[in-house]
Amino acid sequence: MPIPEDVTGEEIDKDVRQELMSLPKTLAEDVAKNLVMVARMLDEDPQKAYGYSRVALRLASRVAAVREAAGFAAYAAGKYSEALAEFRAARRMTGGVELWPVMADCERGLGRPEKALAMAGEPEVQKLDRAGQVEMRLVAAGARRDMGQADAAVVTLQSPELASNAVQPWTARLRYAYADALLEVGREDEARDWFAKALEADQGGTTDASDRLAELDGVEFTDVLEDSDEVDEAEETDEAGESTGDTEKAKDAAGGGERRDGGVPPVALDDDVTDEVVEVVDVDDAAERERPEKG
Repeated sequence: MPIPEDVTGEEIDKDVRQELMSLPKTLAEDVAKNLVMVARMLDEDPQKAYGYSRVALRLASRVAAVREAAGFAAYAAGKYSEALAEFRAARRMTGGVELWPVMADCERGLGRPEKALAMAGEPEVQKLDRAGQVEMRLVAAGARRDMGQADAAVVTLQSPELASNAVQPWTARLRYAYADALLEVGREDEARDWFAKALEADQGGTTDASDRLAELDGVEFTDVLEDSDEVDEAEETDEAGESTGDTEKAKDAAGGGERRDGGVPPVALDDDVTDEVVEVVDVDDAAERERPEKG
């Protein structure tokens, strides 16, 4: 696949560059450039990112960073079985647990929420940093919802991280997930409050919390550009109608032809937040207590 001229390979993380030093220099440079393209295209065009990852994988399949990048590219492209295989390979090479949450989410993607939930209770979770534990909690809550256990999902997300006023890279997503879970169990007022809190923390626009808030408030947005296009089309139609008496002029007016408009760094919590291990499996009793009594 083509590599833009501005990509040198030097853009990659220093730890990844260190791993690539085991390769011949020219090969390492080629792999690095493809890894840069994976990172660059991952959100913009997952399929292209996947293509670049396959090139890197063919060149250096024994490098853990390459297997990890291939895993994330496959994950972004919705190829969960392939992603899981790559993540497992990377984990075998490094012995780390950082990929445990995304591996569990791959199980969800493969239609195995029970497996994802089981992984949330494994000893590996205790070895995750705070950000990893939050990710694991999000995956476990999603698995609960996949299994039709909406109330249990609400309880799963309740944690010191959710209660903290500190804003971390994952805060917006955690609050958003909690709001969405509350909405599913019919607690609309609370859901609105948490969507608002998610919006406050969402400095990078990673969620659509503003849209969800507007939806709950009954606000409808108008696409100004779309309306403008409709007005332009109406004006063109009127002009064409006025010139129907002169075929040649009509042809001149239409001469232009048709126009077509055309995904966790370590985080630190406040001092008042205790270092708790994620508990995301035995929540069924708590979920029952969470259900509001019917009056």
